[in-house]
Amino acid sequence: MFCPTCGTPAPETAAQCPSCGGPLLTGAPKIVVVHALRSPGLAAVLSFFWCGLGQIYNGQIAKGIMMMIAYAISAFMMYLLIGFITTPILWIWGIIDAYREADRFNREAEIG
Repeated sequence: MFCPTCGTPAPETAAQCPSCGGPLLTGAPKIVVVHALRSPGLAAVLSFFWCGLGQIYNGQIAKGIMMMIAYAISAFMMYLLIGFITTPILWIWGIIDAYREADRFNREAEIG
């Protein structure tokens, strides 16, 4: 162990530095968790090209997979004509949701 004040080597069991008398750090080191920020623009672009991919980028894996499944079902329903209404709605909603969720994640990361 080294003294944080003067850098002198000190025994592991010492509470004070033998050289300067300063307190030595004891206990486990603190671990700082850093969250990588998400790009709202990239999340939106990913959802533009593949519905649900922006949610997966945001870390919402289950939501992204469910959106992909719902989009595939909706696209299949184009044979019944209802898909022409539901598919664009799901696609646009996926883009907007991916952007908003990435933005929300970044705001929460800044706060705490």
